[in-house]
Amino acid sequence: MTASPARPLVMLTVFIAFWTWMAFYPKDRTIWMLENALVVITVPLLVFTYRRFRFSDGSYFVLFLFLCIHTYAAHYTYQFTPFDDWLKRIYPGAARSYFDRIVHFLFGLLLVIPAREFYMRRSGQKGGWSYAVPAAMIVTLSTFFEVIEMAVGLLGQGAGQDYVGMQGDVFDSEKDMALAGLGALLTLGIIAWRSRKRTKAYAS
Repeated sequence: MTASPARPLVMLTVFIAFWTWMAFYPKDRTIWMLENALVVITVPLLVFTYRRFRFSDGSYFVLFLFLCIHTYAAHYTYQFTPFDDWLKRIYPGAARSYFDRIVHFLFGLLLVIPAREFYMRRSGQKGGWSYAVPAAMIVTLSTFFEVIEMAVGLLGQGAGQDYVGMQGDVFDSEKDMALAGLGALLTLGIIAWRSRKRTKAYAS
C-alpha cells in the first residue's frame, strides 16, 4: 500500500479519541499509567518522524490496530478484560488471563510488517535478510519490554508486580517472547509464500 497523508491523520484522530475514551475510569490507574508508557513514546515518535520517514498506509494501519488493542487491554490491566470473563464462562478451568498472551502474539504478527518495511527501505535488502532481521527486531523488542517489566516488578510492590502480570507462571516472560517470535514468523512466512507465488506467476 502506498502512503496517503489523509489516512494516517484519520487513524491518528480515531486513536486519540479511542485512547481518551479508554482513559476514563480504568481498572487500576497506576497500572494504566505504566502500560501507557508505550503509547506516550510510540505515538509522538511516529508523528514527529512522519516527514522524515513515512511508512506505507498498511504499516500505519497495523500500528494503529495494535495500539488500539494495547490501549483496550491497558484499560483492564490486561488481566480483567471482558474477553477473559467470556473465556472463563466457557472454560471454567481457565485460571489465568489469556488476553495478554494474544497481545504478545499480535505484537509479532502485526508489528513485523512495519519493522520489515523500515529495514528494507533503510538497508535496501530484499533477500533472506529482509526476513531474518525483522524477526530478530521483534524478538529483541519483545525481550526489551520483558526486561523493563521485570525491572518494574522488582522495584515496585503491588502495582509493579501486577504490571508484570506473571500470574504465577515463572516462565511467563519466555512464553510471551516465544509468542511474539511465532507471530512474526507466521507473518513473514505468509509474505515469503506470496512473494514466491508472484515470482512463479511472472515467470510462467
